[in-house]
Parts: sequence; C-alpha cells; structure tokens
Amino acid sequence: MKYISTRGQSEPRTFIEAVKEGLARDGGLLVPENLPDFSNELDRFSTLPYQDLAAEIFSPFIDDEIHIDRVKELITKSYSTFDSAEITPLVYHDRLAILELFHGPTLAFKDVALQFLGNLFEEILNKDGSCLNILGATSGDTGSAAIHGVRGKRNIRIFMIHPRGKVSPIQEKQMTTVLDPNVHNLAIEGTFDDAQRAVKEVFNDLDFRDRYQLGAVNSINWARVMAQIVYYFYSAFVYMNRFGVQNLSFSVPTGNFGDIYAGYLAKKMGLPIEKLILATNENDILYRTIKTGTYKINDVHATISPSMDIQIASNFERFVFDISGRDGDSIESKMKDLAQNGEFSLSEKEVQQAREHFLPARVDTERTLDTMKRYKASGIELDPHTAVGIAAAEDSGIEHVIALATAHPAKFGDAVKKATGVSPEYPASLEGILEKESRCQVVKNNYQSVEAVIDQTLAGQIT
Repeated sequence: MKYISTRGQSEPRTFIEAVKEGLARDGGLLVPENLPDFSNELDRFSTLPYQDLAAEIFSPFIDDEIHIDRVKELITKSYSTFDSAEITPLVYHDRLAILELFHGPTLAFKDVALQFLGNLFEEILNKDGSCLNILGATSGDTGSAAIHGVRGKRNIRIFMIHPRGKVSPIQEKQMTTVLDPNVHNLAIEGTFDDAQRAVKEVFNDLDFRDRYQLGAVNSINWARVMAQIVYYFYSAFVYMNRFGVQNLSFSVPTGNFGDIYAGYLAKKMGLPIEKLILATNENDILYRTIKTGTYKINDVHATISPSMDIQIASNFERFVFDISGRDGDSIESKMKDLAQNGEFSLSEKEVQQAREHFLPARVDTERTLDTMKRYKASGIELDPHTAVGIAAAEDSGIEHVIALATAHPAKFGDAVKKATGVSPEYPASLEGILEKESRCQVVKNNYQSVEAVIDQTLAGQIT
C-alpha cells in the first residue's frame, strides 16, 4: 500500500514513511492509494474481539511492512491500558446507543488511536535506529493522549501546543503535569486554529523539518485515522446484532473532521452506514459548508465544548480530495483560495456527494446544556461534546443511531455542573490533578516562536 498527497506534488510514501512524516512534503495530507473492501468479510468480522478486529482492519494498510504478529502485539499492548474489556463499550438510551470512547488513560477518544500510535512510533524507531521529534497542536484531548502515548519512550520527544486559556483546566493539567524530560508543553497566545497553523508552517519549513526529524501526531497523521475506523465497525456489529437491523447511522461531534472522516472511510470500506450526522456547536463551519457549498472562515467563538471551537478542519481536505475525483490540482487551488481569501467553494457535484454521506447539524449551548440535564435525569452523565452529538441525533429523526461519546464528563466539570447542578465524580486518575506541579512555556502566536523553542531545546542533541 502506498500513500499519496492530497495536493499531488509529493512522491508516494510507504506506510512507515507516512507514519513518521505525518504531513506530506507539499503541504498536503497523506491518504492510501486505495481502500480495502470488507463487504464480504462483515459476517466474519462481526464475531471478533476488538483487538482481533483492529488487526484485520490495519493489515491491508500496513501491508507487511510490520509483520502481522508484531502488529497484534502492539494492539494488545496499546489497549491493555483501557479500563473496559470491550475497549469501546456501548450504553443504551432506548434505541439510541452511546459509544463510550473514553476508557483509555486520559479519558478521551484520542486514546484509542494515540496509545497505538505511541507504540507504533517506538516500534518503527527501534527497527531503524532513528529518533523522532513530534510536533502537534491540540484543542484539548489530543495533547494529553499523545503525551501519555509517548512519555518516557526512548528516541522520542514531543512538543505539544495548546491555545492558552482555551482548554478546560483538567485538559490543561493532564498535559502540563507530565514532567518526563521528553515532554514539552507550549501554550500559544491564540486559538487552536492558530496553534494548528503554526504546526503546519513549521512542517512546511522543510529544512527545519529535516534538521530536527519532525513527525506529526495530530489526525493529519494517517495512522490516527486508521485506528479510529475500528470502533465504527465494532460498535455497528454490536448494535445491529442487538436490534436485528441491517444498517444504522452515527452521530459525531465534529471539530477537526478526523473522527467523522474515519466513519466515512468505514462506510466506503463496506460498513452499512446510512448517514453520518455531522454535529457542530456554534463554530459551525462544516455545517455551513455542506448546507451552502462554501467553506468560509468566521471568528472562533468560545463555547462549553472547546474541543470543537475550530474553523480550520484539517481532515476535511482528505474528504474534498475524494469527492473532487482525487484531483490534487483542484485541492491545491482550493487551499490557496483558503489561505488568501479565507474561503473556498465546492462544485455542485461535490456538494451533492457530501450530502450523500453527511447530515449536518448545529447545536447551540442552550440545547447542549438541556441535553446534559435531561440525560443526567435518566442516569447518563454526558460531557458537552457528547451532548452536541446526541442532540443532533435526536433532531435527525433517524431511528437507529450510535452517538459517539468523546470524553469523560469529569474533564468538563464546570459545564456538567452548569447543566445539572452537580459536579461529576472524578475518576481515580484525576484525583488531585489540579494541585499537581506543572510545566509549560508560553509562546507568541507565530511559527517562528515555536521553531525557536524547538531549536533551543534540541540544538546539539540531533546528529
């Protein structure tokens, strides 16, 4: 399996090269040349434990670059840190199922991919004797999951940027209280979009990128998306068996488009998904894009679901590449329009294709709080991002829906208390975290400041 750039100007990469590099050298995102078709494997897949299903789904993407037996060992190691034997269990509210993706070490869905990616990085580096300096941006959960995935690992350092004051206190402390010497937290004076832009600009500085052997951990890294495909298949099999249905829909709280893009790929690979409900908060750029055909950046509004407070959804480029007929020149033109004018347009055909897969929804803060309050009364506690997805599922009118629960409610205690009047109970892993020693460096809102920190930290350490 080879991996090509959405902008068509980079040489195809192997799986291992795609994982180590993250972002294509032409600034595009790497995608597999083709997707496996699992339509005839669904019956067999439906009986597999989560770990075995993951190995089956990963296999064609890795394509013997790592022996399948070793891949299975990495999968087992990665999910041994989860507190549920099912890894991603379902709970039910009538016919609505809630897919709990927060049973990993940092209590968020990012753990599902980043525990595996951390072990995958280590495997690759041990094999070729190289080192890797990871640079990433986070709106909250990616940072802590990535840090916990690579903390203490040999030959790996991580520089994680978050928007100062714009993540929850728990999210911030989950990152900044990790004091391992290979972990470096940076707080940028700006939004998540600013942090993400700085990361991409550093990666596009090819001399700097090569000098410090930079790799990506955000969902721009293909392995992140690959790992997230698994729980769509796994939960669908559980749900369809329970209710005796042949297809279903998913509701996904959406910011950077990575999680719902994994669902789109699962559908393309043969999973019988009717619709992917694209649930946004007031930062509704993806809702507006599918409604109007124009992707136009607005100001970011701070909400109680901060991981969705995004206007530049990186993974959307991968989807647009697909519906453009995999036309790299078209993507290059659209991304140039976005950089210069703050917007780009989809063709009528592209809009129609987007609507075939996605049902867009916009859920405001008042509705989010009401949803959290109602479900608490039914014995189900929700974080605000999950509540956005559930409200969108309710509004869709679709009968058979799995809503993705992306984080443990305790990570957003202020929002839970505002909605329900009661603070959530802290899991053991969060007890006392707000009082722990932390370490973080504030940087200016530009990529040069980020490069300066990396340069100062690593100068003389790279050979």
